[in-house]
Formats: sequence, C-alpha cells, structure tokens
Amino acid sequence: MADHVIALDQGTTSTRAIVFDGRGSIVATAQREHAQIFPRAGRVEHDPAEIWVNAREVLAAALRDAGLQAADIAAVGVTNQRETVVVWDRRTGVPVHNALVWQDTRTQPAIDRLISAHGVDAFAVQTGLPLATYFSASKIAWILDHVDGARERAEAGELLFGTPDTWVVWNLTGGADGGIHVTDVTNASRTLLMDLRTLDWAEELLDVWRIPRAMLPEIRSSAEVVGEVSRPAELRGVPIAAILGDQQAATFGQTAFDAGESKNTYGTGNFLLVSTGTDIVRSRAGLITTVAYRIGEEPARYALEGSIAVTGSLVQWLRDNLGIIRDSEEIGPLAASVSDNGGAYFVPAFSGLFAPYWRPDARGALVGLTRYVTKAHIARAALEATAFQTRDVIEAVVTDAGRELEELRVDGGMTRNEVLMQFQADILGIPVVRPKIVETTALGAAYAAGLAVGLWKDREELRSHWQEDVRFEPQMNAVEAGRRYRQWKKAVGKSIDWVDDDARILMGTTD
Repeated sequence: MADHVIALDQGTTSTRAIVFDGRGSIVATAQREHAQIFPRAGRVEHDPAEIWVNAREVLAAALRDAGLQAADIAAVGVTNQRETVVVWDRRTGVPVHNALVWQDTRTQPAIDRLISAHGVDAFAVQTGLPLATYFSASKIAWILDHVDGARERAEAGELLFGTPDTWVVWNLTGGADGGIHVTDVTNASRTLLMDLRTLDWAEELLDVWRIPRAMLPEIRSSAEVVGEVSRPAELRGVPIAAILGDQQAATFGQTAFDAGESKNTYGTGNFLLVSTGTDIVRSRAGLITTVAYRIGEEPARYALEGSIAVTGSLVQWLRDNLGIIRDSEEIGPLAASVSDNGGAYFVPAFSGLFAPYWRPDARGALVGLTRYVTKAHIARAALEATAFQTRDVIEAVVTDAGRELEELRVDGGMTRNEVLMQFQADILGIPVVRPKIVETTALGAAYAAGLAVGLWKDREELRSHWQEDVRFEPQMNAVEAGRRYRQWKKAVGKSIDWVDDDARILMGTTD
C-alpha cells in the first residue's frame, strides 16, 4: 500500500529528499550541497545541471535508506528556492547560462531605471511586489540580453524559463523527452510577472521586460497531480502532486492555513509569512503580498511576507570566507562562550536590505568594534543579526495587522541553535515556539502532495500532526531589549546609502 510521501526540497545551498510516513514523521533523509558561484561582487549563480544530478541522487538515496520502493510512495511533492532563474533549450535540456540566484543583484541598474521612470511600486497592485532585483523578471531579461542569441532563440520558441521547481519537474517527467513545463501559483507570484487576481501571466508585464510568453511555464495549483516521475527509475510512475515555493511550503508544514496564522523560517535567509486568507492585503509597512497556496480548484490563499536576505548564509560566510569557524555547527558554542556581543553589531546587507527597508544601496557593515571584540563576539553578533532582522519584519506585521503577535512559530535549520532562539524570544518579548519537526519546508510539500492524492483527508487532519517541541520564554527585561534594538537600528543606518557610482565601478556592476 502506498502510504508514504517523498518531498524534494531544492534549496539555495543544497537539495534534500525526505520520506515521510502517514503521520508526517520523517523516515529517511538524503542531502547534497551544490556549489555557490560568485563571479564577482553582487553576482550569485548555481549550476542547474549539478542541481538536477543532486536531485536525482537524493531521491534514490532517500528511497533506498527508507527501505521502500516506488509502490510504497503515494506522491512526490516539490519545494524550492524561489525567484532563482533557469533558462534552457527545450530540445536539448541544456541551460544557456548558470542559474541567476535570488540573491544576485546584477540587474540593479535596470531596476533603477524603471524606478526612476515609474516608482518602486509601479507593478505592486498587480503583483504585490516592489521593483527589486530579488524577483525573477529582471534576471530573465538579463539572460536574454547578455547571452549571445538568447533573445532570438526565445522569440523562436526554442528556450524555456523556470524557477528551480519548474527545472526539476521538467527533468523528473522526462526532460527533453516529454518533460512537463509547469510551475505553481506560489512560485509564479514571485516573478514580477503574474497578476495576483487572475493567477495568470500579465501580458503588459511581459511587454515591460520583453519576455516571450512561450518561454513561461503553465501555472498550476500548489496541490494537484501535474505528471508522473520518469526518472530516477526508482520512482518511475509515482505522481508529482505538489509544487510550492519553499517559504509557502514551510507555512503549510506549520499548518498555518488560515488568516492571522504565521511562521518564521530560519534558513539561508529568514522569511516571515502571515496568512491573510482569501483576501489580497496590501502592506503599509514594507512587507510584500504573495500567494500562500492553492489546493486544487479552491480559491487561492494569500499572505503578507517579510523577506530577509541573509541569516544562515552569514554563518556560511564566517566559515567559508573568514574561517572563523570550521563547521556551521560551531557557531552556537562559540557565541555562547561570551555573554553579549561586546558592543559589535553586524548588518549583513550583502545583497542590500530586503523587508521592511528595501534598500538596494545598503551593504554589509560590522560596527562598534573595539580592541575588546573577539571572534566569539563577532559570532554572537552574527546570530543576533538574525533576531534583530526578525524583529524588524515583525514590527512591520504589527503595523499592518494592528495587533501584537502572541507567539512566534519557528522552523528551519537555524532553530536548532538554542542561543539564537533564546535571544530571539528576548529581543521580541514573546515566546518562540519550535515544533518537533523543524524541516517544515519539506513537510509542507509532503502534506500538499498527500492531500492531492487522498493520503490525508483534509487540513484539519494535518493540524493534528503538529507537535510543540520547545518553547523559549523571554528572559531579558524590556528596557535592555529596547536598548539593544536601538543600537541595531543605528547600525542599520550606517549600512544604508553605501552603493554609489564609485562603489558600482569598484564592484563592476555598472551597465
């Protein structure tokens, strides 16, 4: 009997497959990291071919480690890093360029010209998004304009575009030999090309970016059967029954289905989502409006989102670029070896500042340094930056919602760091609640896929699976928390307005 679901989680730094049983418990996991490619300052790329190889390998490995066969798997659910752009040849399956990652800022000059002409919210009514390099549209246009012959080939119908979900599903279902070219509403809502009301590509926005519609995938619901696995052979014939962007999947995995329910995911970046139900709510405080999910033919559900670019990736930067730690797991003990940050504040604006500031001219700043500060203080400042940025977006949520949050549900790999979780509760002044399964991104994709094929009856059954693990209560007094947050805001001010013409020439980001 097919009573398991396998989730493929294609993330910014790695690709994982997790097998879940009928209670939503983890049975087996396989994971492979992929290379982070930095051609120059502001540019971040991935090799799509490497991602596909890793996806195929982890699916087979997780199935093998679980001791299961295709007949035991009811469905596959796919979740992915959002906004990242892959363009490939439909006949050969060969990408025309490395994937441009959501963190990549090379298109800022083009974005600046549009903002100058039309304003930063020129397309916000349709898309829910400000004009920013974060989203997919300008990245697609860059590839068409900078890869020899790409625009002509796209207009001739030879090239396909997709975010990583589309790329992986196309390959899973056969690739150049009959692969299905689809995405879902959550991923489409992150491109700056989809109308939130119609849930379809907006022709006028395609015209703005000069993107041929023939390149674009069909937009489907988040939970419905879109095709069957063709490869890897170990899963041949299993239905692919869910696609969700990673943050929407994490929200689904936290069972935050209804208006007012929320979650905060701690991964490469941090992403706070607050459900608004079937209402499209416009933020007044720097959040973005996005599709939360759509089940079959039901009306779409929407959310407000606070997107933070750099949190977990700051720990990787300390490891890979500075060598302060040898392994990411060392950050917790090192930070815990000191009682505070020693007066140092770290603003990791490596790709500018996202919500609620939306300042592409910001760059990373480490301020408040004295001879007293050690690598332990810097490690603690890096963790605290995650908590401070989370307070920034939660204050925006409170402004939009008109009421305080009573608690914060959290998930993602960084939530295993108890130093960070305690400081998060302290700086927010509310409980921080970690569930027993923190890999809620994969869990959400599994839940949606299981719903689509009838493994689970409804969302209420899924709610019954959620279990609290640890509740972190605030321990710092409010006066001290307020003082530290004011220092953080001062540090943010030092990072803003760094990128000017001189800086662009130095970084090689001028047109």
